[in-house]
Amino acid sequence: MSSWADLVIRSTKNALSPHVDVARAEGAGNYMKHIAPFIGIATPERRAFTKAAWSDLSNPTSDELGEAAIKLFALPEREYHYAAYDLIARYISATDEYFLAEFLEPLLTTKSWWDTVDGLVTAGVSPLCRRYDATKIIDDWSESGNIWLIRAAIGHQRGWKSETDISRVLELCDRHWINEEFFVAKAIGWALRDLASIKAPAVRRFLATHKAKNTVAVREAMRGLDRCSR
Repeated sequence: MSSWADLVIRSTKNALSPHVDVARAEGAGNYMKHIAPFIGIATPERRAFTKAAWSDLSNPTSDELGEAAIKLFALPEREYHYAAYDLIARYISATDEYFLAEFLEPLLTTKSWWDTVDGLVTAGVSPLCRRYDATKIIDDWSESGNIWLIRAAIGHQRGWKSETDISRVLELCDRHWINEEFFVAKAIGWALRDLASIKAPAVRRFLATHKAKNTVAVREAMRGLDRCSR
């Protein structure tokens, strides 16, 4: 009998592999700095294909879901990596408290670029950090020296809105304020931009007390503050 993960791999490959678009694949590869080859499927079509392909799957265990996501990331084309975080989002209720460390951390550090890291944060990191106490793992990611784990740590409350722990997010932004890595600075800016819609005065105070230059982060934060002032 095939494992749940094997069923996912087979159904996903059958759904996506017939839709090769060479021109679109080349354009996507160029845009994503050739982090991986592409099949050439736009996001709405990809999600429609996988939704249909996964319609008959049973509900997985947390480990089965993680194993399937890992196997999707082992396939070469980028659309399968996107399918992995869509799969996690679809079955997020199946995940347990160990999923962050056992599966999401290795996924965040596999063929890493902003596209999959942000997708995994939205699909898995944010909802699981909301459900479980992930203080230690977020601290570990923040201090790891890996830019993608740092980016995930800074963005771990994405979408929490009024439930956002503002002081916690500002603390993480503060830790990495002088980090000149673009993708970290961008994550800080996006976090501050989101906070601006929740508590703009806190963002203004943060910017006023952080004089060191972080142009990328400040630009994004100001966009959030400008939006709030309209």
